[in-house]
Amino acid sequence: MNKKIAWVTDSTAFITDELKQNPDVYVMPLAIIFPDRTFEDGVDLTTEELYSRINSAKEVPKTSQPSVGKFAELYEKLKAEYDGVIAVHVSGKLSGTVDSSRAGMEMAELDGEIVDSKSMSYTITTLLYKGIELAKTIDDHKEIAAKLREEALRSEKYVLLGSLDQFYKGGRMSGTQFLLGNLLQIKPIITITTAGEFDLFQKVRSEKKAVNRLIEFLATANEKHNIPEVQIMHGNVLEKALDVQKKIAEQFPKMNIVVGEISSTIAVHAGEGTVALIWHNEAK
Repeated sequence: MNKKIAWVTDSTAFITDELKQNPDVYVMPLAIIFPDRTFEDGVDLTTEELYSRINSAKEVPKTSQPSVGKFAELYEKLKAEYDGVIAVHVSGKLSGTVDSSRAGMEMAELDGEIVDSKSMSYTITTLLYKGIELAKTIDDHKEIAAKLREEALRSEKYVLLGSLDQFYKGGRMSGTQFLLGNLLQIKPIITITTAGEFDLFQKVRSEKKAVNRLIEFLATANEKHNIPEVQIMHGNVLEKALDVQKKIAEQFPKMNIVVGEISSTIAVHAGEGTVALIWHNEAK
C-alpha cells in the first residue's frame, strides 16, 4: 500500500484545475504589498485587479513570502494526516519562500522534504505532476524528493518581459541593463539558470524577432531531447500567447501546448505583456 503524501507549493506555481481538485495539494499564497493594502496572491487579488492597481499606482508593489508561522501551522496539520510531506517551491535565489517553508517544518517538528524548483511558474507544476506520478510506485518521500531535485535541472525557461521598469524597480535588473534596454529599445530575453537565478540571456531588437528566437531555442532543445509539451505563460496578453501557440503548432504539430497566465506575484516583477516559454527536457 502506497504511503499518503501531501504536496505543498506556493502561489508562484501555475495551479491547474486538476491540481486544484487534488485534496493532497496545498498552495501557500505569497503576499503582494501595496502602500494601502496587502493581498494574498490568488486568494483576494486577481491578475486583472493587480494590473489595474499597478497602472494607477505611483510605485510598484512589493512581494513577500508566506510567514514561517503560517507554514508551521500547515505542517502541524499535515503531520497528523499524512505519512510524508514534500514541498516544491519557487527558486530560493528569487524568494525566501523555501527558507520560510523549511523553518516552518522545523518548528512543526515535521520530517518532510523541501524541493527547490530552481525556477517558478509551470516548472513547479511539472515537478508536482512528476512527484505525484512517482508516488504511485515509490513509498519513500525522501527518494521521490531526491528525484525531483534532479528533474528540476531539466527544465528550460525563457521570458520576454512586459515591463523593464517593473523588473528593474523590483531589483531584478542592473541600472546599466535597464538603461540600455530603454535607450536602444532592446527586447531582452531573460532566462532562469539551473542555479535558479535570473540571467540576461540575449538582447533582441524587436518583440517579433524575440519570439522567433524563443521558438529557435525550443527547436534546438527538441533535437537533443524529447519535449512532449511546451507551456506558454503570459501576463494578461492572451492574444499574443495564442499567436505564439499557433507558430509553435505549425512547426511542432505533435507537441502539446499549454497556455496559461503567470501568477500575480510573478506579474508584479515581470509586468503586464510578459510572455514566457517553458518546457521540460525528457530523455529521448
